[in-house]
Amino acid sequence: MKTKNIITIAAISSALCLASCGDSGTRQTAESLLEEASQLFSDGNYDLALAKIDSLRKVFPNAIETRKKALVLYQNISLQQAQEDLAHTDSLLQAVTHNYNYQKAKVDKDREMLRATAEELQMLNETKVKLDSLKVRFDMQCAKIKYIHKKQKEDIK
Repeated sequence: MKTKNIITIAAISSALCLASCGDSGTRQTAESLLEEASQLFSDGNYDLALAKIDSLRKVFPNAIETRKKALVLYQNISLQQAQEDLAHTDSLLQAVTHNYNYQKAKVDKDREMLRATAEELQMLNETKVKLDSLKVRFDMQCAKIKYIHKKQKEDIK
């Protein structure tokens, strides 16, 4: 976390220094930050790439064309993060669903025979909470992906 803050501060400081060189220096520095963000994205370093874009937006509010390109990159990074999280959440959801169904069948059988223990019931409830939480996370990531796609289509028009 501290490394991220130090890198962000260093990027902003260097950008401010270079921005004082004039308008073409400002555009070049903004483009340079965008290229760094793009490279970080390519390397799979999404959080640092987003931090670079945030720095570009704060330090260069008048670099409109570069900021437009940065917005597209920001959306692509957010989309990639959401898709990866969705895939991970989906695999967890499948595993927990399988586990819950197994536990539920066992508890139902034990209830019929009046052998269900408090520990079994508690474990079943905890698994159900985890399952519900994963379902919400899955739905949120689906909605996020859908929203990003919608914004990307609007930006094309």
